[in-house]
Amino acid sequence: MAWWLHPPRWEGGTESEMAEAEAVQLKEEGNRHFQLQDYKAAAKSYSQALKLTKDKALLATLYRNRAACGLRTESYVQAASDASRAIDINSSDIKALYRRCQALEHLGKLDLAFKDVQRCVTLEPRNQSFQETLRRLNTSIQEKLRVQFSTDSRVHKMFEILLDENSEADKLEKAANNLIVLGREEAGAERIFQNNGVALLLQLVNTKRPELVLAAVRTLSGMCSGHQARATAILHAVRTERLCSLMALEDEEMSLAVCNLLQAIIESLSGEDKREHRGEEEALVLDTKKDLKQITSHLLDMLVSKKVSGQGRDQALNLLNKNIPRKHLAIHDNSRTIYVVDNGLRKILKVVGQVPGLPSCLPLTDNTLMLASILINKLYDDLRCDPERDHFRKICEEYITGKFDPQDMDKNVIAIQTVSGILQGPFDLGNQLLGLKGVMEMMVALCGSEREADQLVAVEALIHASTKLSRATFIITNGVSLLKEIYKTTKNERIKIRTLVGLCKLGSAGGTDYSLRQFAEGSTEKLAKQCRKWLCNESIDTRTRRWAAEGLAYLTLDADVKDDFVQDIPALQAMFELAKTADKTILYSVATTLVNCTNSYDVKEVIPELVQLAKFSKQHVPEEHPKDKKDFIDMRVKRLLKAGVISALACMVKADSSILTNQTKELLARVFLALCDNPKDRGTIVAQGGGKALIPLALEGTDVGKVKAAHALAKIAAVSNPDTAFPGERVYEVVRPLVRLLDTQRDGIQNYEALLGLTNLSGRSDKLRQKIFKEKALPDIENYMFENHDQLRQAATECMCNMVLNKEAGQVGAFFSVPMPPIGTGEVPG
Repeated sequence: MAWWLHPPRWEGGTESEMAEAEAVQLKEEGNRHFQLQDYKAAAKSYSQALKLTKDKALLATLYRNRAACGLRTESYVQAASDASRAIDINSSDIKALYRRCQALEHLGKLDLAFKDVQRCVTLEPRNQSFQETLRRLNTSIQEKLRVQFSTDSRVHKMFEILLDENSEADKLEKAANNLIVLGREEAGAERIFQNNGVALLLQLVNTKRPELVLAAVRTLSGMCSGHQARATAILHAVRTERLCSLMALEDEEMSLAVCNLLQAIIESLSGEDKREHRGEEEALVLDTKKDLKQITSHLLDMLVSKKVSGQGRDQALNLLNKNIPRKHLAIHDNSRTIYVVDNGLRKILKVVGQVPGLPSCLPLTDNTLMLASILINKLYDDLRCDPERDHFRKICEEYITGKFDPQDMDKNVIAIQTVSGILQGPFDLGNQLLGLKGVMEMMVALCGSEREADQLVAVEALIHASTKLSRATFIITNGVSLLKEIYKTTKNERIKIRTLVGLCKLGSAGGTDYSLRQFAEGSTEKLAKQCRKWLCNESIDTRTRRWAAEGLAYLTLDADVKDDFVQDIPALQAMFELAKTADKTILYSVATTLVNCTNSYDVKEVIPELVQLAKFSKQHVPEEHPKDKKDFIDMRVKRLLKAGVISALACMVKADSSILTNQTKELLARVFLALCDNPKDRGTIVAQGGGKALIPLALEGTDVGKVKAAHALAKIAAVSNPDTAFPGERVYEVVRPLVRLLDTQRDGIQNYEALLGLTNLSGRSDKLRQKIFKEKALPDIENYMFENHDQLRQAATECMCNMVLNKEAGQVGAFFSVPMPPIGTGEVPG
């Protein structure tokens, strides 16, 4: 037989022997990783070894060791599974039994954990660790049973009071509030669910008494949070159409409560609610796509129904904005967006095209049209390829051209309003639609109409189209003259103010460049003065005053305008009061104006050599306005703080609406950072609630926005009493943003002030030190102890001195490089 026909032989033994030897080596490698506290690497080595060996003793050891890694990384389900596999091989494996006991205890399965530790005690009666765990679990089980029986009786008592028509009002209110609180706790929610609570809550809904229906909806919301099986059962029991009909009511409080319930259901069904509960393991729900699609379909139907209130329509739009587009573009699947584009884009366009005052107009709020524009923008941005975008554009084109009708002016107005709404969303799509035959001609025709509604729509559309990025040559060449003509001829204040904003927008095309003024000297200041006058006029409706704020958002790029504006305290306070109203469409304009006034926008670094080169080649060189220098900026910040800017910002951050976009959050974070620059002002900012308002901005939004907000938090945390600046449990939410600033990609001042803030926090309590330790900040703090910069090194050392007071931090800190013993009986891996 030829040599190549013989089966290959491994040098030094058979293939299986070599595999077994390699498995042993990988086990030893995993043990070394474990002792160095690199638990993920250890688990990886054990996993590789498991694929190579068939030796039962070695398999048991590997599963047992990987279970120890799972306990360290808090992967308790995996740890319990691995320990069970080791026990299947050897039922008397005491280490595996104890590790499964610990994993089950963390998963809340106390009865099963108790059985495992009982077995451990039987095998090793003198082991003190086993004895102590047995006593602790016994106490916990008894307490759990006591609470369970107590909770059951409380639930029955509450429902008795709520369903009794003769109950006193104060008892009714107390029972309703207690039920809501109970529904938010995992143990309470489970007891309500197990005691026929859903059927009883439906009885409360059927009473149609607003206070009882609200209590039922809020309780159901708590029960659905973080529990997929319960959320599915509740959705099927209550039914989506029933929930949507409740959300469609005029009652704002009811509409918001049902919106929160639907959001909790969607998050649980889609697996986006990552909160861990220590209750029983959820029942397996195989497929939730059908339920999610049904909810989406009902929400889209709500958009075009005349029976739905303006509040209900807003909440439906909010839910679609939050849940349809992908959270991150790294997620490949955009099927939810494709479904909405195919089945609901025309319905969204119908909302965008609504014209208040026309007989066919649906019930709206001040926020509805903007919410619909934001949804269109998010859907368009979520598309992954040109064919998808072309399909989206064709639907929009067909909808708009289908509305043009020479015999029906109302339809023409709706078509232009739709284009105007799209221009506020995906601008490049809006630009393409402006090029459609008849669109520009119809805008001009509507400007000359005698009806106020027609003129308002046409002027607003011109404003949204008036930009240097516009492809419509008509707008670029004729925009200013057309708007000036309307401004001179109209006697209607509402139209006058809108045309003024269009002129402001075109006049600000030079940005902050002092040498690129679009209008004659003084004209911009005159426009701004008129905007401030309208802003202060409370006799004008809120929607029209919002346009005055939008005009200032453009004009305050001019340093003279912003300096005059901050000196006009009544105008400032009028803008702040508008920001606190129910009309959230003003948020972006106010945020932009404040960014301009504080000069917190990004400024390109001027390189003198390039300036000289530009002058030599006769290229344009941007000029800085004298009033954009630091002294003037500091003065403007002082005036803003005195006028009450912090309370306005805090109110804006709390806006529970999709209109508060990530871009708006970034603008607010920039303003906060500029306001916090002077340490003397930080006490005022804390006193007016600025510390609390910054936390959500540091946790959600754009990457730039989160860094800016975290830096502002660091500035406050460095010099303020944490108990005052961040009262209650909020102080623990501050830790993560500060730890994220300990990154080499951040600049030195951000690193330094984050270290100062962490030093202050770590000096307050051991619980805060524990939180900093859990956020894995110690290695970063240690790195900065060896920086070349003296102040960074000093700040890091001070922070570490506070941190080592914590027991766990002391064990793994820079001064103590002794590895922690593994969870269990103190042994190293086998």
